[in-house]
Amino acid sequence: METPALACTRVFVLGLLSLHAGLAPAVAQKNGIDIYSLTMHSEVSSRFARTVVTSRVVNRAETLQEATFQLELPRKAFITNFSMTIDGVTYPGKVKEKAAAQELYSAARARGQSASLVKTAGRSMEQFQVSVSVAAASKVTFQLVYEELLQRRLGAYELLLQVHPQQLVQHLQVDVHIFEPQGISFLETESSFMTQELERALVTSQNETKAHIRFKPTLSQQQQAAGQPDTALNGSFIIRYDVNHTQSAGSIQIENGYFVHHFAPEGLPTMPKTVIFIVDQSGSMLGRKIQQTREALLKILDDLNPRDRFNLILFSSSATPWKTSLVQASLETVSEARSYAGAIQAAGGTDINEALLLAVSLLDHEQEELRAGSVSLLILLTDGEPTQGKTNPTEIQRNVREAIGGRYSLFCLGFGFNVNYPFLEKLALDNGGLARRVYEDSDAALQLQDFYQEVAHPQLTSVTFEYSSNAVEEVTRDSFRMHFLGSEMVVAGKLRADSPDVLAAKVRGRVHTGNVTFYMESSVAEQEEAFRSRQYVFGSFMERLWAYLTIQQLLEQMVYAPKAQQRALESRARNLSLDYSFVTPLTSMVVTKPEGQGQAQVAEKPSQDGECGRGVSNARADFSKDIASRPLLSPRFSVDTSPTRFKYPGHLHAPLASLPPHLLNLPTRELLRNLKLWAATRIPVTVPPMSSAPSQTTLDDVDSGSKGTPRPEPPEWLLVPSLCVDFKNIHGPLNLISDPVQGIEVTGQYEMEKAGFSWIKVTVRKPELQVHATPEQVVVTRNRRNWEYKWRKTLFNSLPGLKMTMDDTGLLLIGGLHRVTVGLLPWDGPKMGLLLLLHDTDRFSSSVKGTIGQFYPRVLLRPSPTAADQWILKAQADYLVTREHRLDFQEGPPGRETACWSVEL
Repeated sequence: METPALACTRVFVLGLLSLHAGLAPAVAQKNGIDIYSLTMHSEVSSRFARTVVTSRVVNRAETLQEATFQLELPRKAFITNFSMTIDGVTYPGKVKEKAAAQELYSAARARGQSASLVKTAGRSMEQFQVSVSVAAASKVTFQLVYEELLQRRLGAYELLLQVHPQQLVQHLQVDVHIFEPQGISFLETESSFMTQELERALVTSQNETKAHIRFKPTLSQQQQAAGQPDTALNGSFIIRYDVNHTQSAGSIQIENGYFVHHFAPEGLPTMPKTVIFIVDQSGSMLGRKIQQTREALLKILDDLNPRDRFNLILFSSSATPWKTSLVQASLETVSEARSYAGAIQAAGGTDINEALLLAVSLLDHEQEELRAGSVSLLILLTDGEPTQGKTNPTEIQRNVREAIGGRYSLFCLGFGFNVNYPFLEKLALDNGGLARRVYEDSDAALQLQDFYQEVAHPQLTSVTFEYSSNAVEEVTRDSFRMHFLGSEMVVAGKLRADSPDVLAAKVRGRVHTGNVTFYMESSVAEQEEAFRSRQYVFGSFMERLWAYLTIQQLLEQMVYAPKAQQRALESRARNLSLDYSFVTPLTSMVVTKPEGQGQAQVAEKPSQDGECGRGVSNARADFSKDIASRPLLSPRFSVDTSPTRFKYPGHLHAPLASLPPHLLNLPTRELLRNLKLWAATRIPVTVPPMSSAPSQTTLDDVDSGSKGTPRPEPPEWLLVPSLCVDFKNIHGPLNLISDPVQGIEVTGQYEMEKAGFSWIKVTVRKPELQVHATPEQVVVTRNRRNWEYKWRKTLFNSLPGLKMTMDDTGLLLIGGLHRVTVGLLPWDGPKMGLLLLLHDTDRFSSSVKGTIGQFYPRVLLRPSPTAADQWILKAQADYLVTREHRLDFQEGPPGRETACWSVEL
């Protein structure tokens, strides 16, 4: 139950992603306020991130103007410092106890002055905002600092910065330093505003333990990227990375008398699990919510391991199990469960108590049959408060806690803002699980899938950390119910003044075959020296990390601790917050202002309860501002199996084209208009030599004779500028391209009625990446995590050895150095579909196969011995090809006559 100190004031709410910092001054240069410098400087050491955002503005107007500093920062981050410097005078922010800060705010409001309680909360972010009046020709420097421990989710840490200054900035710089003593295993960047021009301003360097990412675009690069002289950059900048892990007790780092212990063992097998999905199908789930729930369940069921046992419980006014007992996740039972989940409909009230107790009883009934070493999970999804049966949250929490008795773990997913989130959070924390809010965005089904992936692979249970009592004075939480694949456990502590030179640690746990113990030792002197040699590591960061983690865990304990203990937990968390100047739910920052500008503003940290976020618009990775059309990156390709806007027979399918030099720098739209002239890549086709000297012949030299021209002698090499492929006899999904050497596979579903692809999936190996495209969206899967992108939104993702980009025309490119580039493009019209495009096809290996891939190795072309107007094309099979003139409907009717070699599959 939430304490009064954690109560949330009703405020407007925004939403975004995880580690998230964004600056968006509300007053643009047209009002006289000019941002002439904006820097974002992040230092990450042992996953602990300190970000400093500095904005320098000047009032170029002749009158007094208001400048607004607005910053989006992660929900779990703590603001530690803020200051304004006006005409050489610095006005600092001061962290105070919440009650004292509230008195300042209330007094100012009572006098009718301009103080405001500046706090907002959203999907995974909060917003800090301060406004100040600036005299003509005066300058103001805003600086805000916040700190957060990055959490490992699905095998990666993520630092996300939002760059949207709303005007061009003379000095714009993002500077990130990462130091990880364990060693950096991979590093990648992603941006929603990056262009070919801006990419030149991005510099990434990395060695074994350090990485430096700098993005410093000039005014010219900002202008060219935006396409207009006065338009600013607008979007996200993300850094993802992971560190080296081994099958050991983890890594201990020590600095200035404090230590942090990271534990994420590599190579442990996944434990078999028993999972019951408890799904709300009440009337409030009607519409898109229940549709997204069905979509997520279908995907989750497919991900079950054959060793797993499972069941489904649907509930509204009453609860109904799918099966009367748990079933093994065989192909047959999963298929049956998919049919059941696909038919879920929404109606009725909400009886959460009955549904949860039914789930517990199903597990209890088969307790003896549950395998030793297996894990039992309950996953509840609901969008509302209990309205039927037991409706008192406290009573339900007590009933469920007593029924579970510490034997199973309960995870609660709250769908939308109308859910009673504090109720679900306490329900989960009471029973060894956690709660997560699922936001009502277009990617809600992916949010459900991602959450399941986080808990789908348990590796250890009953994990405890032990340290020598003569070495450690105090530690954060040192016992955990469960460890999942791709996550990380973190323990921080304070060393004794007379601690030995070696810190020894044991980590005990249970795998599916029995108990296991990891042991390690760490030299205090060596660890201290490692951090002293890193000049950019901020001072005493390990102590601050310990304080940060301690406060976070105290706040969590306050949610489920008995009332008698809450006061002591709250007092300690508040004192630590004040000692280390953290803005937490128990403290506030008072922002002072010059005289005559109203009273102090109060920056508070909101809680994530149901009241704070009702009636809210959220965004996850939906980038709201397009960038103007720009030149295509090396557009010397086209595989065009494009669906026509109109249903006409003989539509030209022209895979494989190479554009001449004068078309290389055309904007994407103009390039697409020219595809009718350059419809295929030049394929070297080998035929038996007919003369001593090789020759090259083009399309006009080798006409089929349909217009009365004689067939010339076959040359040694023939350049085929056009190959028309008809998928007349193909049904079901196609293996379009498969090249094990390139590490790429392309599959797709061709629809005869649409004359195009309804979906295309590109799978890349090293790094592992899967892109599933439909005419509506693109879903990218990496490290078991999903991201959804809308077409025609700019995107730049630089992975190790691979790049993925999308421009505002919707052209998505996936490729890299020495790799074939695969392009995908949505085709609008009454019958939407996808175009498949290829570039650098000479990089295909001789092992390439597939419906389209078969035409890329050197193929033989011979005259047909039986028909004068036919040739035999020898690829992975022999095909009769004829020279034909077809209508190309890429620009609609009446179409344009184009000649090509026609092959029917």
